[in-house]
Amino acid sequence: MLKKPYAYRANSAQAAITPVLRHYAEPLPAVDTEAFGELFDRYADARVVMIGEASHGTSDFYQARAAITQRLIAKHGFNIVAVEADWPDAGHLDRYVRGLAATAWKHHIFSRFPTWMWRNAEVKAFAHWLHQHNHLIAPEQRVEFRGLDVYSLRNSIREVLHYLDSVAPLLAQEARQRYGCLTPWQDDPTLYGHFVERAGVMPCEQAVVEQLNVMLTKQMTGLMKDDEAFFNARQNAQVIRAAEQYYRAIYRGSSASWNLRDRHMFDTLQALLTHRGTHAKAVVWAHNSHIGNASATEMGWKGQFNIGQLCRNAYGRDVVLIGMSTDHGQVAAADDWDGDMHIKDVRPSRADSWEQQFLKAGVPRSLTDWRDPQREDLREALSMSLLERAIGVIYRPQSERESHYFQAVLAEQFDAMVWFEKTRPVTALPLPKSQRLEPEDETYPFGV
Repeated sequence: MLKKPYAYRANSAQAAITPVLRHYAEPLPAVDTEAFGELFDRYADARVVMIGEASHGTSDFYQARAAITQRLIAKHGFNIVAVEADWPDAGHLDRYVRGLAATAWKHHIFSRFPTWMWRNAEVKAFAHWLHQHNHLIAPEQRVEFRGLDVYSLRNSIREVLHYLDSVAPLLAQEARQRYGCLTPWQDDPTLYGHFVERAGVMPCEQAVVEQLNVMLTKQMTGLMKDDEAFFNARQNAQVIRAAEQYYRAIYRGSSASWNLRDRHMFDTLQALLTHRGTHAKAVVWAHNSHIGNASATEMGWKGQFNIGQLCRNAYGRDVVLIGMSTDHGQVAAADDWDGDMHIKDVRPSRADSWEQQFLKAGVPRSLTDWRDPQREDLREALSMSLLERAIGVIYRPQSERESHYFQAVLAEQFDAMVWFEKTRPVTALPLPKSQRLEPEDETYPFGV
């Protein structure tokens, strides 16, 4: 008998959200217009703007995120784009956009599952824009494109060894001996975690920490030049250390591995800001589940934190957390990890979800901002807990409630939401059959 009054109160509270959202939702112009970018000038005072996405395979999110970032770069001096991608692969794109390489889309970059997450037409278009933008400014002022993630064990080892071979061959030999502990596991590092945590194999932690410390010591004593090449190698050594820990942590529970990964992403972002100097301003691209303050969500209540929460704690109002979401449409996603990409229909949102509240507000494409101190009534309306959908690189509509929804208090999770009622999938780019330059890259010389 007690359930009906409770349900009535919950439904009544949800109904009160709709008119408030409708009042504050600002319609979005087309993403390729100046008016679209102008809507995001309000965030120019931040040091870090974090832009999320409700899925890793939605074109509208990628295009909007690129347009926001272009505005922040061109008009407000943001000079770092840091994304939820592997450091070595993003490094190839970074060298291209800063005019240090003729092409970005080599055979091996973004070739690890899920290839469509970064190897897509939307990212390629942004890279070409950034390439041209950087051509107009001095080399030391050019905008960087960096990766934050932890998965690139094999490629990061290769990058460190390549650097040491060029500057200190004897240290390269020592590094090969230390990293030799991980060599049997490079192709499948999850097996490393299994054998260490389940079968009693000795971990490689001491060796990879020792290698990082040797490099830092040589740099501090002046035996290694503190230049861009060393910074890249150092960050790859940091990735190796974090990856070694991560692949062991996944066998100790989801919270341990999640927290280690997001701590590494936060540490990498801080390293980028420090490396860039006092005028560093970063835009971060990652999934909503990484960008939104985890302490306001079910994942946080279960002991997980994320880069958004760590940035909120570190930077306060100097960081802006922007989510993106949708009700229905199509998405590029797989059925299982390491599976093939499919174009899947996204189911309409649940009645007890935040997505449903934006749908009921009736503004098909909108920016809703509650960072403004004058919008207390909006923050109050968004201060209840409702379900929120998260589609990563896997989408399982048949088990959507269990697989893709979690509780969240929107007012505390984000500062703003970009809403698209209906969305389309990203356009994946195929991997080339050889290491040759792709024709389209050859049409974008740096001098144009």
